[in-house]
Amino acid sequence: MWYEKLQKTEERYHELENLLASQEVIADLEQLQKYSKELSELKELIEPFKRYKNLEQKKKDAETMLADEELKELAAQEIKEIEEQQKTLQAQTEELLIPKDPNDNKNLFLEIRAGTGGEEAALFAGDLFRMYLRFAERHGFKTSFVDTNPTGLGGYKEAIIEIKGKGAYSKFKFEGGTHRVQRVPHTEASGRIHTSAATVAIMPEAEDVDMKIDEKDLRIDTYRAGGAGGQNVNKVSSAIRITHIPSGLVVACQEERSQHQNRAKAMKLLQSRLLDAKEREQREKRAAERKVMVGSGDRSEKIRTYNFPQSRITDHRIGFTTHNLQGVLDGELDAIIDALAAADRLARLEKID
Repeated sequence: MWYEKLQKTEERYHELENLLASQEVIADLEQLQKYSKELSELKELIEPFKRYKNLEQKKKDAETMLADEELKELAAQEIKEIEEQQKTLQAQTEELLIPKDPNDNKNLFLEIRAGTGGEEAALFAGDLFRMYLRFAERHGFKTSFVDTNPTGLGGYKEAIIEIKGKGAYSKFKFEGGTHRVQRVPHTEASGRIHTSAATVAIMPEAEDVDMKIDEKDLRIDTYRAGGAGGQNVNKVSSAIRITHIPSGLVVACQEERSQHQNRAKAMKLLQSRLLDAKEREQREKRAAERKVMVGSGDRSEKIRTYNFPQSRITDHRIGFTTHNLQGVLDGELDAIIDALAAADRLARLEKID
C-alpha cells in the first residue's frame, strides 16, 4: 500500500517534469508556477523513495551472496543494515505522505467540566486539571488560568486554561472527549466503587484571520472576580463576561489582574470556541467518508477510563492499556499520546488516495 502510493507519486513527479519542459507550460506563467510548486512539494517525498529503491537493489545483490559460505556472514550483516535504513526511509516518507494538521503548532484552550457524579465528578475534574498542568510543565509549555469554578473539597465544576508553546496543540489534541473514573470516593463509607465522569474540550487558539468577530454581535459585562481559588480576588469589576449574540456562546475570564487583560483573553477564547464549532461541523460532514481511528474529540465520546482499584487506564479508541495510573495522573501521558498519534497517522495514511 505504502509502496504503491509512492510509485504513483513518482509517476506524477516525472509527469510534472515533462510538463515543465513543454513550451505550452513555459508560456503560461500561472500554470508554470502551479506545476513548479507541486513538483517542489513532491521532491521531498521522491528523494527518500529513490534512496529506498536503490537500497532494494543493493539488498538483492547481497542476497545473491548468501549462497557463498565465505561471504554468507558478511552478506547477512549487510542485508540487516540495509533493512534498518529502509525502515527509517519508509517511516520518513509515510510521515511526509500524511497531510499536516494546520493546528499542530498552535496554542490551545483546554476546558474541563465535571459530568455525572456530583462532588466525586468535580474531584475527578480536579485530578485531570492537575494532570494536564503537570504534563504541560514536563514539555515546557506555559499555562495560564482563564476561568475556574472550584469546589470546597478541592475539585472543579469547571476549569479553563490556556496552554502556550510550539507544538502544544499536537500534544493535547487527542484528549477531547469524556473521561470516566471508577473508584471509591472519600465520602463513601461502605467502600462501594462509584463511576463518575468529566468532559474535556481541546480548542486550538484562533488567530484574528481565522475568525473575525463583529463588535456589534457582542454583549460585554463586567463583574467582580471572586471565589475560592481565584488568583486575584478583588473589589473592582475586573472580571469580564462576553456573550456572542448570534451563537449564544458565553465566555468569561477573571484570572488576570486587569479588565483589559481579562477582556483580551476572553476574546481569544470566544474566537477559539467559534472556530472549534465551525471546524467540528466540517468534520461531521466528512465523518462518514473519512473517519479517523482515534475519534473526533467530541465531548460525548467516551475516550478513556481511569480504574483506581486495578490501577489501570484504558483508552477505548485504540484499546491501549497501562497500569501506570499514578504516573499518568502526575503528568506522564507520553505513552498514551504517542500510541494515539501512531494510530492516527496509520488511519490517515490508509485514507490517502
